[in-house]
Amino acid sequence: MRMNEAARAAEAGLRPLSARSVVLSLLLGTHPPELPVRELVRQVEPFGVGGSTVRAALSRMVAAGDLHRTDTVYRLSDRLLERQRRQDEAVEPRTRAWGGDWEMVVITASGRGPAERADLRARLTALRLAELREGVWLRPANLRRALPPGLDAVAQHYTARPDRPAAELAHALWPLAAWSDTGRALLAHAEAADRPADRFAAYAAVVRHLLADPVLPPGLLPADWPGARLRAAYADYRRALAEEVRARGGSRLQ
Repeated sequence: MRMNEAARAAEAGLRPLSARSVVLSLLLGTHPPELPVRELVRQVEPFGVGGSTVRAALSRMVAAGDLHRTDTVYRLSDRLLERQRRQDEAVEPRTRAWGGDWEMVVITASGRGPAERADLRARLTALRLAELREGVWLRPANLRRALPPGLDAVAQHYTARPDRPAAELAHALWPLAAWSDTGRALLAHAEAADRPADRFAAYAAVVRHLLADPVLPPGLLPADWPGARLRAAYADYRRALAEEVRARGGSRLQ
């Protein structure tokens, strides 16, 4: 990998594996998102995390509200179930044919504190909207999803047809070239990884990167956009990982 590609991959979040990150990644990729402790220990072993370390991490994650425990089974909390839903949509986005309309969300509430404003920005970003100016958020209307009812209390929703050329507006709203460069670097890193722990960390970073994919209509994307290749590579990795788990006597990893 070229040095600039390695730097982009590092910037995209290639984090060292911890017991918590391995457990969360496994459960986020499991449907339904629950596993017995014995199976969790078996599945994390190839990634260099020992059983006692996993059990200690599980106890901390229950105390922190990341997991719920029933007897010997651990399940994602409601908060992380929402994260799993967003991850699933990032890996398999639901789109529709685009006819040129844009979604526009205008923030109408005032008097909110910094924490409330930051939370609203995070929610709108998770909906793959981008901020044109303060309080005005846009995206092409090509996603098969409705906006959450809770937004009605703080914002109004419109369908718009901007006069500005759509591709030009998309490039102004999202750092498309940077996302594309980082995506290609992550893909190269994942394909070159030869140890199980390195591959696991690489594909965890791929999923995090896909969460920031704006999922634009094809005509608005730069040439050689790596989104489809990242999703295909991740799907191949999950299938291979599931086969390895089944071969070791585990189950249900999807």
